[in-house]
Parts: sequence; structure tokens; C-alpha cells
Amino acid sequence: MVKGDLMIVDKIKQALGLDIKEEEYAYDYDETHGYLSKKKIPNKWVKSTCGYCSVGCGMLLGVKDNEVVSVRGDFDHPVNGGNLCPKGLSEHIPITASDRAVVPLMKDDRGTFNDVSWDKALSHMVSTVQASQYKHGKESFAVLSTGQLVTEEFYTLGKLVQLGFGTNNYDGNTTLCMSSAVVGYKQSFGSDGPPGSYEDLETADVIFLLGANIADNHPILFNHIRKNDDYKMIVCDPRKTKTGMLADLFLPITPHGDIDLLNGLIHLVIKNNRVDMDYVNKHTTGFEALKAHAEQYTLAATVAATGISEEKILETYELISSGERIFFGWTMGINHSFQGSDTVSLINTLALITGNIGRTGAAPMSITGQCNAMGSREFSFSSSMPGYRKFENKEDRQELADIWGVDVAEMPTARGGNYPEIIDGILAGKIKTLWIIGTNPLVSFPDQTRLKKAIAMLDLLVVQDCFHVTPTTALADIVLPAGMWGEKDGSYTNTERRVSRAQAVVTPPGKAKSDFDIFIEVARYLGKKDALFNGWHTSADAFEEIKIVSKGQLCDYSGMTYALMLQEGGLQWPCNKTYPRGKASLYEDGVFKTEDGKAKLLFTTTTPLPEKTDNTYRLILNTGRTVEHWHTGTKTSNVPILNKLAPGPWVEVNPYTAKYFGVTPKDKVSLVSRRGRVDNIVVRISECIHKDHVFMPFHFAKKCINDLTMPLFDPKSGEPNFKQCAVRLERYTEN
Repeated sequence: MVKGDLMIVDKIKQALGLDIKEEEYAYDYDETHGYLSKKKIPNKWVKSTCGYCSVGCGMLLGVKDNEVVSVRGDFDHPVNGGNLCPKGLSEHIPITASDRAVVPLMKDDRGTFNDVSWDKALSHMVSTVQASQYKHGKESFAVLSTGQLVTEEFYTLGKLVQLGFGTNNYDGNTTLCMSSAVVGYKQSFGSDGPPGSYEDLETADVIFLLGANIADNHPILFNHIRKNDDYKMIVCDPRKTKTGMLADLFLPITPHGDIDLLNGLIHLVIKNNRVDMDYVNKHTTGFEALKAHAEQYTLAATVAATGISEEKILETYELISSGERIFFGWTMGINHSFQGSDTVSLINTLALITGNIGRTGAAPMSITGQCNAMGSREFSFSSSMPGYRKFENKEDRQELADIWGVDVAEMPTARGGNYPEIIDGILAGKIKTLWIIGTNPLVSFPDQTRLKKAIAMLDLLVVQDCFHVTPTTALADIVLPAGMWGEKDGSYTNTERRVSRAQAVVTPPGKAKSDFDIFIEVARYLGKKDALFNGWHTSADAFEEIKIVSKGQLCDYSGMTYALMLQEGGLQWPCNKTYPRGKASLYEDGVFKTEDGKAKLLFTTTTPLPEKTDNTYRLILNTGRTVEHWHTGTKTSNVPILNKLAPGPWVEVNPYTAKYFGVTPKDKVSLVSRRGRVDNIVVRISECIHKDHVFMPFHFAKKCINDLTMPLFDPKSGEPNFKQCAVRLERYTEN
């Protein structure tokens, strides 16, 4: 009997009740969690931290026979109290996925991948890069990393790239989501670092969320709001998201209208004498210039620029100006803009003039994207030197060189190319070899046509990933198989600066290695292992050096230990002798990391979007996440239940727009921009979207939204303007 016939027989047996799959659905008693599916009861439970988003949920990993058989939330962890989202509850499933990368691969002259030894892969990689650098200069080699390594791996990679290979063309995919928040903080406060904590959500009088759909995209974080007994929530978004539906006041803003709204609110605060002048005079500079700038943003002008009614703007102003503790939170709706950095600084300015910083319940907080984007910001040696030190500061360079025992002349004096500048460098013929680590730009980067042209120009592309084949590994010359969450050891820093343990509970499959081990091996082939990592054997060695490097810095880890992290459910930095269990709020004393110790009251004006709608492209495309999937789906596409919940992308269309284009729910359509098209997308009709807008999630490689988006970037941070481009909608046909 063939396989198909056996499946039919099995279905008939199940329908007749002759096969109830007793073994499949058997349950038993677990000492820790009570009754569970029998096959999910482990030999031991191990504490760790989720490896998806930046919320930083504590987990218990159920391990049996070198396999993670189940995951549960850690009830003792202060972040999540035992709760997990759908991705977290199923995070162990991709570990055993059939498309895991398990052996080093190299392409032959015919473009076919062949299994090779680690020795052959790494010796070819290092010798090719060195030969290219000898011919074209050190900076002809570039590295694009991720936000999903453990902090110890980021730190190791940074030293390897900057001091080992000697190139500063090094960045991470965090530039695609959080770099504008970094620049905005640096501009206002003199340093990166979110000032508040999750406790602020539980204690604020007013929670003002701008471009942040946390009920969908950070659902466990939203539980902290639920603990607040007395608050008002304002949500500002072009689309009425789930978070918008839960708001006390929803502001349906015109795309790219956030700068005008913030300026208008600042105008009202100043005009009506609601500025905290005591705080402003003691702790800030630039008030008179801000006051003069804000005069033009009258109520009528703000209404016209934002599309928000006069009544709603006044109500927002009253809530902000009368509340004692205001929490300002934002995510990609603010950051994904070519003016994102200055918009973040404008939010900071509104917080500063109302005295809402440095107190519990009062903070301007960027809600980070990836599980360890914060660790990357702190110690990866890309956008700043480790410990938030500045490239351009001679004393910072000398201090770090002394700790590492290297000549200060080896230290980079400026940041190298950021993510889009690296792509530009390839297209200009300046960058010849590229190492991509744990990211999938062939789905995630804007204007895919332009990116593919750049990749084709490289002399060598090395891709280090947990999975193969992905759209990016498919184009590689060398694929290095890496361990993933659950297979490697270290720590993650979440949105509220809480550093939590990520524990290795199983070994990587086949010949795959942890990223840490790969970096150490590359250093060995480069002849730099002893100079950079003398005596290092595990990621714990990197952690001990991080404690030394960070001592006395804003992101001070010096009081942390792995054991204390597990005991406390993570530790917020700064954590040192003064704050042995960490510190919830920054800048309580009103002293900032600027030269004069005062925060800067910065402002900006709106620059019109460069791409306009017209009679051909009459709709504005909005992009974003969905709760079921993560980034480009390399992990979540391997989870059957998540694929059933969201099997593919959809386009959200207003009923008016649907009628205009003659489409109904579940129809198939195409979206077309000036750069490309995406076909065969399912229609969802919803009044949550404006009639001139459409929304589509960005997780799906086969229907890649970045075939549509434009190569427009924030000039300060390099973050893409993913959110607004002009498109048209067409009924899809097979031809």
C-alpha cells in the first residue's frame, strides 16, 4: 500500500473512532507545571529568556534527551509573570526544523553548494578577504550583523571586525528598526539608553503611544498597562490598530504628520504657561529658541497638517499638561522615517519641558524591536564603541585601548559605513567582500532590485545563519552554519535595560557552531586570537571583560553575575556597587551625558515626503508586523500553528477603497509601486484603515513588500523610510 493510501486509511479509522491516537494525545503529571502532554514533559526545566522581541520574557525550557520538548513562561520573572505570546510558546519548534544549516557550504564554479570542512570554509574566507583588503584597502571588507546574537557575541564580533580585520564598515540590521531612537537619544541626552522602565506603564497618569501597536506586536508588554489602575491612554497612528481600539483617545494622524503634531503640542504647552520652568532652567538648554520655533504651530495649523480634529488635539494637550506622570512610548511608526532621529528628539523635548523624565511613571521610551538590539547598541562596537563610548573622543579611545592592551592608533576614530552606506559602497565598487550574520536582507532591506544588483557585484559573500536555504544564503559563496536560541549561552538586554540570561540547553545540529565559537575560530585563522581573545574559551569570558569595559559607564554591568541574573529575573543597568540590584530610571538627578550636563531642547520641521501619490499611484502603503510572525519568517515559518494562523500576507483596504477598485474580502490583488510589484495578495476589508491608505505585513519572503518600498533613509541614522510609499492596487490575474 502506498503512502497516500495509508493516509486515507488512517483518516477513515479516525473518523470511525478506531484510532484515537492514544499515544499522540496522552498526558501525564509534571512536578513543576502539573498535567501536560506526556511527550512535552522534560527531564529538567532550565531558565532562559525569549529570543524574539525586545520585551525580554523569562522562560522555562523543558529539556529531554538533548531536545527542547516544551516551553513555559517563568512565573517568577518580573517582565512577564509566566505569560508568553504565541511566538514564545512555540519558540522551541524551529530548533529541530528541517531547513537548519548543519554543515559549512561553498559554491563551486557551476554555482552548486558543496559540503566542506570548517577548515576549508574559514581558510578560504579569511584568505580571500585579506587578499581583497591588500588590493583594495581595509575598508573594502564590510560586515552586516543582527540584533539577535547574545551580547557576549556582539562584543566578540566587534573586536574581531574593528581590530582584527581593521575595517569600520560594520553595522547591524538594528539600523532597520532602532537606529533613529539611538540618534535621537544621543542628540537630546548625550548618550543612547532608554530612560525609563516597564514600571512606568504601571504607574503613569497618561500613556502616550506614537506609532506603537504594542497590543499586537508586544502583547506581554501591554500586560504592564493592565496593572495600572488609573490612567488615560492616547494612541496616535494612521491606522486604528488593536492598541488604538483600546485607547481612551485615538488620534488618526496623516502619514508623516507626527512632527507637526508634536510641534503643535509644544506650542500649546508654552502658550498656556504649562512648562515646568524650574526643570527647564536647571536641566536643559535651548528653551528660547524652542519657544520662537513653536510660535508658528498654531492650533489651526496643526489641525491642517495632521488631519486630527481641534477637539482631539486640545484633549491631548490637556492630558499631557495636567498629568503628573506622562509616559511617551514609540516604535517603528516613528523610527521608520527619513526624519525619525529628529522626531525622537522632538518627543524628548516635549517630555523635558513638561518635566517627564527621571521619575517613576515619567519617561520618553523607545520600545525596541529585537531581543538584543539593546545589547548590540551597548557593546557591538558598531554605532559607538563598547560601553557607549564615542569614536571621536580621544579619552574614550585611550581608555578602551588601555583595557585591551592595544595601541590607541589601532582604535577607529570615526564610525564607518552604516547599513545603507555599506550597500551604497558596494554599488560604488568600494566594498568587495561582505559577511552577513544572522539577518536576511534579501527580504528585509528596501528596494530589493537595487539590493540584488549590489550583491551581484561582490567578489565574496559569506552568510552565517541558522537556516539554509534562505533568500540570502542562496546567494552566498560560503554558508557558515550557526547555532540559534537554546543552543548558545550569554545574555540579552531588553527595552527597559534589563539584562537577562539566555542559556544553552542543547547542542547545535550537525557541524553547526555557536556564533561565539565561529568568531573565535575566524580570529584564529586571522592570526589574532591571542591578541584579541587571549585565554577565552566560552562566552562567559567575554561577559567578564564586558563588566570591566562598562564599569563607570552609563550602561554599567560591573555588579552583574550570571547567577544574580537568574535569581532576580534579570538586572537593569546601571548595576554596580551603588545599585547592586540595578536601577529603574535614568537621569533622576537631572544630569545628562552632554558636555554641560544639560539636556538639549531640540526641534525640527516637517520635510514633505519625496514620493507623492498621483492618478497612477493613488494609495499610501503602510507596513508593519503581525503577532504570529517575526521579521522575515525564517523561524516562525517553521511553526505549523503560526503558519495556520497567518499563512501568508494580506492587504488591509478601507471599504470605500474596496468599492472604488471593485474588490471584496478574500479577493486576490496586486500592489504595484514605481519600483516593483507584489502579486496574489488576499484582501481584508476594514474601517481601521484610511480610504487613501493600505496596510501589508512585511514578514513574507515569497511576497516581499520590499519589492515596493523606496531607498529613502534618515540621513543621520541610516534608518529606512519603510512606512510611506505610493502604490496602486490591481485585481490579480494568473497572467
